[in-house]
Amino acid sequence: MAAQLNHTIVACHDKHLSSAYLTVILGLPPAQPFAHFMVVTLANGVSLDFMEKAGPIAHQHYAFLVSDAEFDAGLERVKAHDQTYWADPACTRTNTINHHFGGRGFYFEDPDGHLLELITTPYGSEDPS
Repeated sequence: MAAQLNHTIVACHDKHLSSAYLTVILGLPPAQPFAHFMVVTLANGVSLDFMEKAGPIAHQHYAFLVSDAEFDAGLERVKAHDQTYWADPACTRTNTINHHFGGRGFYFEDPDGHLLELITTPYGSEDPS
């Protein structure tokens, strides 16, 4: 069997808040507790295990490949939270989306400042315009 990503730990200040935020934006079932984590399981079986950490959080980037309908719903949920979103990872193209590789995408921050991304087409699929 080839190596597959199974889970990753997401550092946060409040594991209940951060995991609930992600499940709401992505339209997923509620996170489940496991040991000292709150676990968000994605459709492909990979989980994000939210763990509380005191002090500064090193910001990470997490990109989610979603369907067009999930993209539309996620964007509407971000807007409903009155959040800024960006078309680019440098966060310079405010409240707009991109159309890379013939799909759509945007970036937004979670409660701890992690940069999340929704995309409808995997990067490298075709012309990146």
